[in-house]
Formats: sequence, C-alpha cells, structure tokens
Amino acid sequence: MSTALLMMVMTIAIYLATLFVYRRHRRLYTTPVIVSTALIVIILLVFHLPYETYMTGGKWIDRLLGPAVVALAYPLYQFRDILKKMFVPIMTGTVIGAVVGIVSGLLLSKWAGFSDLIIHSIVPKSVTTPVAMSISESTGGVMPLTAVFVMIAGIGGLLIHPFVLKVSGLTHRIGRGVGMGSASHAIGTSASMERDTLEGSISTVAMVLSAVIVSIIAPGLTLLFM
Repeated sequence: MSTALLMMVMTIAIYLATLFVYRRHRRLYTTPVIVSTALIVIILLVFHLPYETYMTGGKWIDRLLGPAVVALAYPLYQFRDILKKMFVPIMTGTVIGAVVGIVSGLLLSKWAGFSDLIIHSIVPKSVTTPVAMSISESTGGVMPLTAVFVMIAGIGGLLIHPFVLKVSGLTHRIGRGVGMGSASHAIGTSASMERDTLEGSISTVAMVLSAVIVSIIAPGLTLLFM
C-alpha cells in the first residue's frame, strides 16, 4: 500500500511540476506528457524500480483515463449540430486512418523482422490505451508492450504533427481533428483541444470511432497480412 501511494504521489507531483513549467514556457518540448513520462522513466532506471512496482500505484492513475475520455463529451454537445452535418466526412476519414494505422504498423514491423508477438502488440497502437490493450490481448499481443507502443504513437504524433500539417497544407479544423484523433488518440486530442475547441471535438469523435473500427477490423487485417 505504501509503495502504491508513493508511486501515485510521485506521478502526480511530476506532472503538476511539468504542467507549471509548460504554462510559463509553452513549447512543444515542454509538453507535460512528454517531459513527465521521460522523468518517470529516468527515475525508474536510476533507482532500479521494476515496471510492476511502479504500476502498483500507476494503475490507479491509468484507470482514470476512461472517465477523462468521457469528460470530452461536453465539447461534443457544444458542436453537436456541426458534428451531425459532417458525420460522413468524419467517418470516412476515420475509417481510412484506422486501416492505414493498422496496415502500416503490420507491414513496417514485418519488414523490420520483428517477431509475431511484437507485431500483434503494435497493431492497435493508434487507439486509446484501454481499448488497445484489449485488442492486443485478443490478437495474441502483450498488453504492457502495447501500452508502450500506444504512448509512442501518441507522443510521436504530438511531436511531428506541426511539421506534417505544414507540409501537407492542411488547415481545415475538421481535417486536422480527424487526423489527430485517428492517429494519436487521447494525446493528439488534447493537443487539438488546446488549439481549437471545434478541432478538439472532431478529434474526440475520430478517437472514439477509431477505437470501435480498429476493434472490429484489427483481427481480420492481422490474419490477412501475417
């Protein structure tokens, strides 16, 4: 119990400290999710703390991800008329994003010579953690490894999305929201929400739809390309 409490307090304290810095120096490299994750990893390595030990307390924070996603329903209500009007483009873009996310992960990991275990863990990388871990378990992956890949996809999208949006010339809020939500799940959605409420709402819809779509098509595409 004391270990779990210590891990929880440490995680919350690190996040609040990085959030304090970010609010005064808003830069991509000061984003709390990136800095706090790096600091926690360094602490675990320096003090030789196993991941299992950290998760005795970290799992309780992880379980708050579900309610946090549900809280995104409020901006959806605000823009419900726009979302209804643009449902077909949003749905189309999300389906394409889900397929590309799965197939690209499968093909690139096979090309790199990864084992089947790692490939199955990579498949659901572009959806939010609870859903990704369930998909990974059902397809033969390793849930903790999937959680790592989900973080890499989210943080990677957060880091490179300004460059991608600039090169592609994508300025429409709906297009940007669909891209962020279907590729970088909750981390990308938080960045979209911070930039623009409508874009963040679109990203939320894309994130939820992507989770449903990937859950349905991931097993079939895995069998097809394996």
